[in-house]
Amino acid sequence: MIIVVSPAKTLDFSPISQAKIKTLAPSLPQFTEEAKTLVDQLRNYPSKRLQDLMSISEDLGTLNYQRFQSWEASFPATKSKPAVLAFDGDVYDGLNAKTMAIGQLRWANEHLRILSGLYGILRPLDWLQPYRLEMGTVLPNFKGKNLYQYWGTQIALQLRQQIEAQKLAKKSKILVNLASEEYFKAVDLKALDFPVLTPVFLDTAVGTSEPFKVISFFAKRARGLMARFIIEHKLKNPDDLKQFCESGYVFDPNQSRELTWVFKRSNGSHGTDIRVQGTTAQR
Repeated sequence: MIIVVSPAKTLDFSPISQAKIKTLAPSLPQFTEEAKTLVDQLRNYPSKRLQDLMSISEDLGTLNYQRFQSWEASFPATKSKPAVLAFDGDVYDGLNAKTMAIGQLRWANEHLRILSGLYGILRPLDWLQPYRLEMGTVLPNFKGKNLYQYWGTQIALQLRQQIEAQKLAKKSKILVNLASEEYFKAVDLKALDFPVLTPVFLDTAVGTSEPFKVISFFAKRARGLMARFIIEHKLKNPDDLKQFCESGYVFDPNQSRELTWVFKRSNGSHGTDIRVQGTTAQR
């Protein structure tokens, strides 16, 4: 089983101890050369062009211009951080990797993959340098008109190779899609040639007649919570995902289909439930 998630726009590059870095032994991203090609192109763009390309503010345009100028293919430790500890958005609130034990992080490194516009695909313990480049960015390049054409089948073939390498029963050789639509479009399903299981998280208010629906804010956190659930329990059998009940979500067999599993939650206050050190807390 391989799980895929999206990256986050928000980054946390606060330092972590050298002892932890030594224990985790971060690796270089698998598509470092491909990332370098994109960086070489983008570092020629002035900050205003980056601002327009990414539809970001002037300050963010300047920040990302500086990031591309300082990016190094050698990934020096002074500029880099393990990816799963560097991303800091809603999914990563649910995943809460900062509280994982070393053994859990190592298991995650074998089973969790982060899709990325710049890096293509990242293992949790791959070095990451600060960047911003969403997969949906319309960036003309020598392979085509956008990043989907740039990455082509490479991401899917890498995922396929990693699924095939796992010595598991046939039913366990599956991709669990916890990524957004924008990012999962970068996975060529024909090249992947493995089943894709997509959990869907629906919310509604308690005591109302409102229909259950996907609320992005909560669905992102739920994806992180499910990824953590898989990692904590070292799941191999996809059917075990039906036991997921974090933050009040419950599997609904009536609305679910063969490879689209629906999890529903009634939440009167729509408070943000996330995992904190193995417990559920309100933030």
